[in-house]
Amino acid sequence: METALAVLVGIMVATGVYLMLTANLLRYLFGLILLSNAANLAIFATGRLTRAVPPLVPEGLQAPAEPVANALPQAMILTAIVIGFGLLAFTLALVVRCYRELGTLDANAMRLSEPPAADEEH
Repeated sequence: METALAVLVGIMVATGVYLMLTANLLRYLFGLILLSNAANLAIFATGRLTRAVPPLVPEGLQAPAEPVANALPQAMILTAIVIGFGLLAFTLALVVRCYRELGTLDANAMRLSEPPAADEEH
């Protein structure tokens, strides 16, 4: 199972990098999302996939009686998902603003376009 997840992470990273190398900002954003999800999947896979019980300690014991699941990767992934969503929302707002101001999502065309003229009223 870990091998399949490692291959999937590799494919997602390769696809994300490919999308980020294009000149289109929207494709760049999709590549960023893919890289974020690949990182989450890699953290999940390194946390050892087991069918163990939740990490709860019964009353009166100092440690769990049987093998338990590792809660740290799950907590890290949950935090990464929240941060990734915030990054996605911020980046999407920037892409929308660029499109409204410049009328294009092509990075090469953005470099060549002149900024809008400022009003000369002082």
